[in-house]
Amino acid sequence: MSHAGGARQNGSHKTEPVRHDWTRSQAEALYGLPFADLMFQAQSIHRSNFDPNHVETASLLSIKTGGCPEDCGYCSQSAHYDTDLKATRLMDQADLVANAQRAKDAGASRFCMAAAWRNPKDRDLDHVCEMVRAVKGLGMETCVTLGMLTTAQASRLHHAGLDFYNHNVDTSPEFYDKIITTRTLQDRIDTLAHVRDAGIKLCCGGIVGMGERVEDRLGMIVLLANLPSHPESVPINLWSEVKGVPVNETAERPDPIALVRLIAVARILMPRSVVRLSAGRQYMTDELQALCFLAGANSIFIGDVLLTTKNPQRDHDADLLDRLGIKSRLNQAKQLNAQPARKLKCR
Repeated sequence: MSHAGGARQNGSHKTEPVRHDWTRSQAEALYGLPFADLMFQAQSIHRSNFDPNHVETASLLSIKTGGCPEDCGYCSQSAHYDTDLKATRLMDQADLVANAQRAKDAGASRFCMAAAWRNPKDRDLDHVCEMVRAVKGLGMETCVTLGMLTTAQASRLHHAGLDFYNHNVDTSPEFYDKIITTRTLQDRIDTLAHVRDAGIKLCCGGIVGMGERVEDRLGMIVLLANLPSHPESVPINLWSEVKGVPVNETAERPDPIALVRLIAVARILMPRSVVRLSAGRQYMTDELQALCFLAGANSIFIGDVLLTTKNPQRDHDADLLDRLGIKSRLNQAKQLNAQPARKLKCR
């Protein structure tokens, strides 16, 4: 039974066709279904494409923090706002590898590296490519998020062995310019095209809870679902409170049931994409996370910190997945770490 994005060979379900022509009204109609009907449809599609009792685990590390010239109104790392965050230089590779090894030992199968740049300089990309090779050498999937890329830069990352590139669209086209003015939505879409043309898988999603309407959340999902190829990973982030940024003035956390509905719509519109509960899980109850998994979410970030925000502790995540009967690398790592060390026999 595959845990990857391919269709499950299960005779009880037919694989849903992948569409790229969704309309906003169709997404709204799905979102407005009676809750049980929406969940049934999402779970049926989920089971057609994935093991419903498996969750992917990834780890995220900031390899260059703060000082970003972009003015994203939600971000602690923007140089435009006073967030009390100290900017750092690009992490040393030895420290990076040590962090990746700890993440692997903790149960992460993918290691994501984030740098707060508008776009990387070629000399910085040299170091990032070496980091990608080093993490691949540990037997982990690799992902980086470095801002905008040129065609040549995307090609270099591909040749370094990069598996995924993260570049979120953040929100709907209508709400986008209310939170960002230094980079257009088209800039982001252009980078997605460069990454895809280079042969790298896409990790692309957005943020909810910044003051946008439900229509904007659905608009973001429709935008992703109508890309020429669906992102292989779709992270859904709950905005995490950050001191000193403009979104503080507009932020409103989504109703829990509204969040589950959004996850379900994402699963239906992008049936073969991995949908990740990303930032903001510290605000979610176990029951809410369980409903999100039922709606089709099948990936989480593990670790105490995501870039500059908090995340549920690994032991809590392992316990929750155990209680739900969901398999993951997290459970395997917990069992391995719990085993007593073998005593050497004298001969």
